[in-house]
Amino acid sequence: MPGPVYHSANSKSVHGPVNIVYVGLATIVAATSGLLFGFDIAVINGALLFLKQQFALSEVQTEFAASSLLAGCVAGAACGGWLSDRLGRRRILIVSAILFALSSVGAALPRNLAEFTVARLAGGLAIGAASVLAPLYIAEISPAHIRGRMVSLNQMAIVTGILLAYLVNWTLSWGGPDSWRWMFAAAAVPSFLFLIALFFVPESPRWLTENGREDEARHVLTRVSDAATADLQMAEIRAAISEESGTLGELIQPGYRRALGLAVALAILQQWTGINSVIFYGSVILKEQVGGHSASTAIGVNVLIGLVNFVFTIIAIWLIDKLGRRPLLIGSAAGMVVAHFGLALAFTRNPPPSGIVIGLMILCTASFAVGLGPGVWVVLSEIFPTRVRGRAMAIATVSLWIACVVLTLTYLSIASALGPSGAFSIYGVMCITTIGIVARLTPETKGHSLEEIEKLWRP
Repeated sequence: MPGPVYHSANSKSVHGPVNIVYVGLATIVAATSGLLFGFDIAVINGALLFLKQQFALSEVQTEFAASSLLAGCVAGAACGGWLSDRLGRRRILIVSAILFALSSVGAALPRNLAEFTVARLAGGLAIGAASVLAPLYIAEISPAHIRGRMVSLNQMAIVTGILLAYLVNWTLSWGGPDSWRWMFAAAAVPSFLFLIALFFVPESPRWLTENGREDEARHVLTRVSDAATADLQMAEIRAAISEESGTLGELIQPGYRRALGLAVALAILQQWTGINSVIFYGSVILKEQVGGHSASTAIGVNVLIGLVNFVFTIIAIWLIDKLGRRPLLIGSAAGMVVAHFGLALAFTRNPPPSGIVIGLMILCTASFAVGLGPGVWVVLSEIFPTRVRGRAMAIATVSLWIACVVLTLTYLSIASALGPSGAFSIYGVMCITTIGIVARLTPETKGHSLEEIEKLWRP
């Protein structure tokens, strides 16, 4: 379950007065894309039960239906940053809002799997672009000393969207076999409101400066703060832009190559630790693999899982600057080891004990949310020097989405071939691998400036 959180390490920027209403409204508008991101990612959990029945989908077709959105995410993440550099952050967010709305309506009206897949691909493009652009836009519009808190709102919006999707699924599940259509259609209204609101927020001052529109950039910054602070911030933006001249070739040089390899490994393992087996297939697991649950009951249990995800994400944001990145990541993966091997053991019984399975799914979600979920993104945003950070983050983000597609596209097939016990055992091994990589290869970045972190990679 991707959910970018970016951390601002040891900024030396000046603090001036802040128009918190102006910054807050721009942040909330941008973070709405995170809400839609979370909703569209999670809505498939409940809808899949009815969709599978109505279109008589095989296991492979069900995996295809669940992962079609994610295939679009890969393309959106790969192209979103590049397009926004040329056309502007706000314009690409507007395109994303249009795609969110079209996807919501299109996924509610298909007559077959092919039409559903096209609609979800469009939504995936929107999510992929939003996963890159929303935190980037918020970071560029916010003053440095409140940037971390502002960007964290995007992560909170994502987990709120996931919880909202579960609530909508459960509420509508009582409507019968066609209720899945209304589950997807529910996102159309916030998508439209998001589109309208984007016309009332400014373009990123960073992008305006990069494109020779410094007067407009300064105008935006004077609305964020006062004129004197705006002048100092303009100087900082120019200095930062001049530093970001790194090339893709630099990423394969000694030092940077190790950092890039670690980033890609963490991005892939964040997904291959198996969280999406619960987030995407939780209702299918409870209704079909555990048994004894109606569709509405299975979907209702996921509301509790979404609430746990929400609460433990808040705890993670509070803890990560207190305990450090490594302890949270290791503890998170260790909790998931217990959950996955516990699930593997529970599924050796026939029938599997429903209460234990639900409890272990909750443990899995809580463990991921308190560490690997936000923590991996924090580490990725800190371990690269400024000059190559954008390109390196793009590679890591695309790697993460590809890993997400692979996991989602294979869970039901693995569970069919090896049983759910085999699938969860594989995810447990991936969690153990994650612990090893974090313990042996991942530096602790808490409390270190970006310059200090950069020295760690020098040969």
